[in-house]
Amino acid sequence: MSKGIIVDLWYNSLPPISKGYGTLCLLFTTTYQLGVLDPNYTGLSYGRVFKNFEVWRLFTNFFFLGGFSINFGIRLLMIARYGVQLEQGPFQRRTADFLWMMIFGTLSLLALSAIPFFSFPFLGISLVFMLLYVWSREFPSANINIYGLVTLKAFYLPWAMLALDVIFGSPILPDFLGIVAGHLYYFLTVLYPLSGGKNILKTPLHKIVARWRLGAPAPPSRPTVGISRAAAAAPAQPERNTGVFRGRAYRLSD
Repeated sequence: MSKGIIVDLWYNSLPPISKGYGTLCLLFTTTYQLGVLDPNYTGLSYGRVFKNFEVWRLFTNFFFLGGFSINFGIRLLMIARYGVQLEQGPFQRRTADFLWMMIFGTLSLLALSAIPFFSFPFLGISLVFMLLYVWSREFPSANINIYGLVTLKAFYLPWAMLALDVIFGSPILPDFLGIVAGHLYYFLTVLYPLSGGKNILKTPLHKIVARWRLGAPAPPSRPTVGISRAAAAAPAQPERNTGVFRGRAYRLSD
């Protein structure tokens, strides 16, 4: 079997949202490298959005991860690994929930970027870091080896990646904004409901996803007898002595 066929089979096996987002990021960077796309026409600028009605900037800024470089490759691999693992793991057969998480992330980042101190023209890296943060909370005990130098628990990976950007002189604001957006999503969908609050981020996209046939259909809900839905979902508990919640958003999405 040729390498081209293997790559094609791998690409076609990817879940739809992560595949679509990663593909758009690759296309935007490729067109930039070829001189076809000028990032000045795609970056986030609220002045241009409201004065010149260049509303596309609210979307296109999320697809530019920078020019071809090691950092670009790392960000793209983060989508291919952590985004795909989320979509095929905790969000398996829950494409609408995963898409809603991505939309919530973009809205949160747009709101944060409206604050002058947090303003940044391209929020693609921030969205990738949001995926990384949520993944690190879904798989907190996984062992991660960073460049063959150090091994640490996945729970600390977002902060380790941010520290590496500091060491290598990359801007840390996009990383930090992604961590904030990821924590806000995880708090509202897992931590707050676990403490007795209501999940206020229920997905409104089920019909849209079903109409477009994105991903595998969600499994039918099974009735429970004699126990509550919350008990049937077996809500996760924090790990002792670490304060790390092992809960997963899909357990609280009903």
